[in-house]
Order: sequence, then structure tokens, then C-alpha cells
Amino acid sequence: MYNVAKIRADFPILSREVNGKPLVYLDNGASAQKPQVVIDAITRSYANEYANVHRGLHYLSNLATDNYEAVRGKIAKFLNAVSENNIIFNSGTTEGINMVAYGWAMPNLKAGDEIILSVMEHHANIVPWHFLRERQGVVLTWVDVDATGALDPQAVIDAITPKTKLIAITHMSNVLGTKVDVKSICAGAHAKDVPVLVDGSQSAVHMAVDVQDIDADFYAITGHKLYGPSGSGAIYVKPERMAEMQPFLGGGDMIREVSKDGVVYNDSPMKFEAGTPGIVQMIGLGTAVDYMMDHGMEAIASHENSLRDYAISKLAGLNWINVQGTTPDKGAIFSFTMDGAAHPHDISTILDKKGVAVRAGQHCTGPLMEHLGLNATCRASFAMYNTTAEIDIWIDALELAHDLFG
Repeated sequence: MYNVAKIRADFPILSREVNGKPLVYLDNGASAQKPQVVIDAITRSYANEYANVHRGLHYLSNLATDNYEAVRGKIAKFLNAVSENNIIFNSGTTEGINMVAYGWAMPNLKAGDEIILSVMEHHANIVPWHFLRERQGVVLTWVDVDATGALDPQAVIDAITPKTKLIAITHMSNVLGTKVDVKSICAGAHAKDVPVLVDGSQSAVHMAVDVQDIDADFYAITGHKLYGPSGSGAIYVKPERMAEMQPFLGGGDMIREVSKDGVVYNDSPMKFEAGTPGIVQMIGLGTAVDYMMDHGMEAIASHENSLRDYAISKLAGLNWINVQGTTPDKGAIFSFTMDGAAHPHDISTILDKKGVAVRAGQHCTGPLMEHLGLNATCRASFAMYNTTAEIDIWIDALELAHDLFG
């Protein structure tokens, strides 16, 4: 049985106060809090087990290497990858997408080739493709969402032309909460020999992910949203795509031999992991992934769906709140504006006085804000440890903000 009170006890920061009020942390879409087991794993690694990984012949190096490399298998299991060799470690989704842009797309795309994006992509899944537009003449093709925030997978497939070389698409919008049918997009794209990169930053923390079922060519995740440390992450890459990639970071670990005349690269995935890695960050991420899988991704999703539905029912009584993204199966993410002169930054400040942490701004989604005709929104985003009681506090704080600004 899902015991949210017990889960909350695992996160020490949730017991603190902010501005004299109990913390209600609803900024999980930006970064999630960390359970004590992750904090302990980080502390233990630095205090008792730290050394550089790989090539060391002493006890601590071997121990750190074993702990670090064990995470590859954990992430492979978490994403249901065929092999841990499909998993490349990195600092997060931004680095993962840039790795694909530099290592796969740059060598394989030329001027006039097209990349399809949805209008609700995070900047991390836009800016690297703009680099290719600026530097190589690649063309970006955009697909809009409908009035509810839904993205029709057929619209993405229909946007494919003979010049399309990649689709780069989010699995869940960080603003609208929209879940994208990436499996259908992958099927339609592969029928036309077009690979698909999926940004899993938001989706991987909210629902079970099966990269084999989705059949994505690339699937990127970031650790700090998965209750793990910042500076940790990974990207799943199909073996055939990995064989087409060139390393874009050079240094130690990604080579077998270096001479004055040339370089012999290491085997994949090591070939794409240059330099001393984020050893402790990745060990912390492995612990976070264990923590989530111990509770069950289906159970976490069910709990968050109940929070979503409760929030929808409470927000329905506030006819001066405008929610962006209303698909029925959306994730527990609510971006909103308030009627009147209240700016999202002002609303966020008032909520903070009540101990409620939300985010305000464009959420790194400039094209989506332009599509919505907005400069900014507030965003409340829920996690495995949030409760309906916290939603009530949030709603009360919104009513206070409305009284002040209305």
C-alpha cells in the first residue's frame, strides 16, 4: 500500500518551515527533493569510499568503480533497456541532447535537412538544434499543440518529408503536463526511416518508461528530477545509432590508446564518457532509482494521478484561475495565470509567504509561451511525496493572492 506519510518522512527537507509556515514544495518540475537514502549514499561515498574510477588497482578505486558502474545496470532496468551498454552517463538531459546533436546529428545532417520539433519543447531540446540551423543550415519544422495542449502524433508523422532526418520530442511537457504518444510517433517515423529522440526529463519521474516498447532511438533522463543529485543523468541510445555517433568530448576514459599519430577509441558506451565523471552524483542517482523502483513506478503514477484529479476539482472552483494544459491524462503539472493585473512573479511571492514553493516565468519554453500568447505563468508541479492537504494549502494561498490582486 502506498504510504505517503512514510514516504514524506524519508525526505528531511519536508519537515522544515519557510516564512514560519510548513514547507509545501510544489516546484518538482524544476527539481525534486532528495530522500535520506540518497543523501546518505552521497555522504558515504565521499566519507568512506571515494576514489577515481577505472584503471585504479587499489581497493578504493575498485570499490568506487564497482559502485559507479552498477548504476548503469540500474538505469537500464529503470528504462527497460536491453543492455546496460545502451546507457551513456552524463550530467543530465541537456548534455544528453547536446551529445546527440554534436555526436550524431552534426556528422550526419547537411544544409536543408529537417528536424521536427513540437512547439512545447524545453529549450534544452531546442537550442542544440538551433546550433545546427545556424552552423549547418539545418531546417527546424514545428508542430503545434491544440487548445487543450494535446499533441496529435499523426500531425508529427504528417510533418515528415523526404528531407526529415530526426524528430526530437518531449514525452511530457514541463509546462502543460501533456503526455505525448511517443510510441506512435516512433512507429510512424521508423516506417519512414526517421530516428526519434525523446526528452524524458519530466516523464521518467512520473510514470514507468519502457524504451523497448516505445522504440525510441534516443531517450534522455536527468537525475535531479528523479530525486537524485544535480549533475547526474543518462541517455539511452540504440546500438545502431550508437554505431553512427562520433564522440564530441575527448579525454581520458573514452580512449584505448593515444599516440602522436592517432587515437584508438574505447568501446561504447565508454567512448562517449570523457574525463573524470560525476562519480558520487551517479552513485546518488543509482540510489534514487532504486528508491523509486522499490516504491513502484505504477504506484507513484497512481498517487500523482489522484493528486492531479484532486487539484483539478479544487481549481474548478476558482473561475479566475486560467490553467494551461487540460488534457485528461496529463501529468500532475499545473501552469496557470490569474485574471487581473497579478503577474506570475507576484503570485509566486505571495504563495511563498505561505510556505508554498511554485515556479514563475517562461519555464524555458519560449516558443510555447509565444504560442499561448503569454509572457509567463506560475507552475505548481507535484511529486511522489505531495498530499491533498498541501493542495488545500496551495488553493488557500491562491485565494489570498486573488484577494490582494483581484
